[in-house]
Amino acid sequence: MSGETILRVSNLHVSIDDTEILRGVDLEICAGEIHALMGRNGSGKSTLANVLMGHPDFEITKGSIEYLGEDLTEMEPWERARAGVFLSFQYPQSVPGLQVGNFLRKSVQAIRGENAPGARDFRTELNAVMAQLNVDKQFLGRYVNDGFSGGEKKRFEILQLLLNKPRLAVLDETDSGLDIDALQTVAKGINAATSGDTGCLIITHYQRILDHVKPTHVHILIEGRLVRTGGADLAVAVEEKGYEWLSVEVD
Repeated sequence: MSGETILRVSNLHVSIDDTEILRGVDLEICAGEIHALMGRNGSGKSTLANVLMGHPDFEITKGSIEYLGEDLTEMEPWERARAGVFLSFQYPQSVPGLQVGNFLRKSVQAIRGENAPGARDFRTELNAVMAQLNVDKQFLGRYVNDGFSGGEKKRFEILQLLLNKPRLAVLDETDSGLDIDALQTVAKGINAATSGDTGCLIITHYQRILDHVKPTHVHILIEGRLVRTGGADLAVAVEEKGYEWLSVEVD
């Protein structure tokens, strides 16, 4: 399915401390599409995620990023989040003293704005999403990511994804450290969140999450360049053969 263009990345070059990391990346994500970005450690996958969210350490030296037809690079990170860009962090930070329930309510109010539900409707929506992800109600009284297991952190990120209803979801190593039960639960949440007008970019090392979240496109990033794009069968080939056979396509 292809619909409205959510994200268009054109000839993107990105550096940090004068070292070029991304070298001419082109990517287009439309509503309802799930794109998987695969590559070795250090290939630039997380750099792309950080640039999309406006991390100040990374410098765009060439190219452009458009989000819903607007120049994404002109937006501050909080403006990107409010405009509907969601990033699931690889290593989310703990916030002792801030309860999960309060965080989620404030987050939904800030990001969904005038479309945010009232207190009663929010509680109904929250309960439904928690049930979908097998999250106990006692979870709401805990502090954000404080003492969370790896699976709890990932469930919490997907809980935010489902409640905030972004137009673009960037999921960085969401499958990292998950057992099969947690992986299936997280995948169920991703599928639910991307079933409408949301576009999704899943950044991963491994094919296993793609057994549960079916990508419309798979991209291989090597040394800062997208060297191959295909369907789900490309991820299977990488799982079987590694990345070496694709490395020859890098100049």
